[in-house]
Amino acid sequence: MYFVGLDLAWGEKKPSGLAVVDARGHLVHIDLVRTDEEIVAGLASYATGECLVAIDAPLIVVNPTGNRPAEAQLNSDFARFDAGAHPSNTGKPEFATEPRGARVATLLGLDIDPESRSTRRAIEVYPHPATVALFELGRTLKYKQRPGRSLADLQSELLILIRLLESLATADPPLHLSDHDGWRALVAAAGEATRKSELRVVEDQIDAVVCAYVAAYAVAHPGRTTTYGDGLTGYIVTPSLPAGHRPAKRPVRLPAADRDPVTAAVSAYAQMQPGLRDAAVQAVELVTTVLDEAGINYLSVTGRAKTVASFAAKASRTVDGKPAFLDPLSDIGDLVGVRVITYVHSDVEAVVGLLADEVSVREDRDMGLETASEGRFGYASRHLQIEAGPDQHPAYPLLEGRTVQVQIRTVLQHAWAEFEHDIRYKGTIPEADRADFDRRFTLAAGLLELADREFSTIRDRLQAGASTESGADDDDPRITAQELAAFLAGQYADASWSRTDHYAWISGLLLELGITSLAELAEVVRPVDTAAIDIQLGYRHRTGAVRRLDDVLLSAYGESYIALHGNAHRVGLLTERLARMRG
Repeated sequence: MYFVGLDLAWGEKKPSGLAVVDARGHLVHIDLVRTDEEIVAGLASYATGECLVAIDAPLIVVNPTGNRPAEAQLNSDFARFDAGAHPSNTGKPEFATEPRGARVATLLGLDIDPESRSTRRAIEVYPHPATVALFELGRTLKYKQRPGRSLADLQSELLILIRLLESLATADPPLHLSDHDGWRALVAAAGEATRKSELRVVEDQIDAVVCAYVAAYAVAHPGRTTTYGDGLTGYIVTPSLPAGHRPAKRPVRLPAADRDPVTAAVSAYAQMQPGLRDAAVQAVELVTTVLDEAGINYLSVTGRAKTVASFAAKASRTVDGKPAFLDPLSDIGDLVGVRVITYVHSDVEAVVGLLADEVSVREDRDMGLETASEGRFGYASRHLQIEAGPDQHPAYPLLEGRTVQVQIRTVLQHAWAEFEHDIRYKGTIPEADRADFDRRFTLAAGLLELADREFSTIRDRLQAGASTESGADDDDPRITAQELAAFLAGQYADASWSRTDHYAWISGLLLELGITSLAELAEVVRPVDTAAIDIQLGYRHRTGAVRRLDDVLLSAYGESYIALHGNAHRVGLLTERLARMRG
């Protein structure tokens, strides 16, 4: 038998949510449809045999004005919980003829008599009172769009409803949602929504799931289910209001909100998440600027603020039956995260050293070292918890006092981590294959660690024996990036390689200075004491080759170097660096 939920729009211009739950309580289908034909097609596999279809829309309307008796009765119980029903009458165009709900039921061949014992029938339900009764809410959750409700308010309330529905996995009857791809996509969409219209798409389908569960509940517990009204004037079926249950004072999330730190934290995080997205942008800008200024070679720097859905999932984790986070907002350290991908492992160390110079490092975990200390291969990444004080980087005010997690890993480490995560956590590994998959992931991790070492060796040998052959274009007076890379590798053997585009960039600065050959460049750099510059600038790490040359040119040309057109975007940084050199 299938239990079908249909959050039916009163007209076909707006979408309707559709959800199907099987007899064991597993969600098997969820969708968004518009026309009657799409509804029938979507239920073709589920409504031809035994089924109970719960429709959130009037099925029977005969009164010319006002409320139906069913609505008046339901309102007497639930209006004080903000869960009263809207009036339905034939004076409204939607019900002047046959209601759409009844029309859909006829197309599906379903009996709509509430007293029917047919194995294929439809009933009218209403999600708001159902959630109040099922979860003993003090008021309805305010996830519906109304004037004055912000995106953050709607989002936090919808996510609370999602969490409550997922908690029904251990209820009677059970409702299993988290193993369905469509449900997981909806949860992600709810957490990542940036517009109210995006939440509305999710909301319709969530309401359909509520309807489907009401159908299952009505079959499992007829004695705990109330039918308001009758088959002649219209009716609404809902779980019965618990005896003695009282409405709570405003503002209300859940009756047990004060005793549930996870619910309170999710609601609070939904309010702060938009601001954290802006902080994540600044965090990426800060880390990128630090690496570029040092001339470190890297593949990418990306960042994000944790989505509300991801925060809710992490905040709900338990260890041995106890909450993993007593204060999720304070204890979860990756609300804002930045990821740096380098090419070789030595650059991981360089990035760690650079960040230690520029910001406060609150925590430094080498996940690869921890894995190796256990005598195994596996996840390898460097995780820093950093914080930028107001005196360190005032250009990034949203980061002041904000902890940011920075993950630093090589390309190969990143590939392994992403693939392993997708398979192990986002996919489904058959129990019979689990041990074999573990062995293969371990083998892959060992091979990638070996490959990382070989890439480092290859780069070091190439750098040590770099060629100085010219590949210059006769029409371009600049020193080519290839020539400059080879020259700097020989000149500063202890410097790490820089990004390819940085060699081309500083070649343009050399052209502005009138330096168009390696011989001319050698005359400039030879007299400069780079060891003294390193001491004056307080370097505790290896800088990149381009940064080394940048320092030399700044020392040799001073203010005239700062005034170059190619340096217009970093006048302040260069001025401060020159003052330290001369200090």
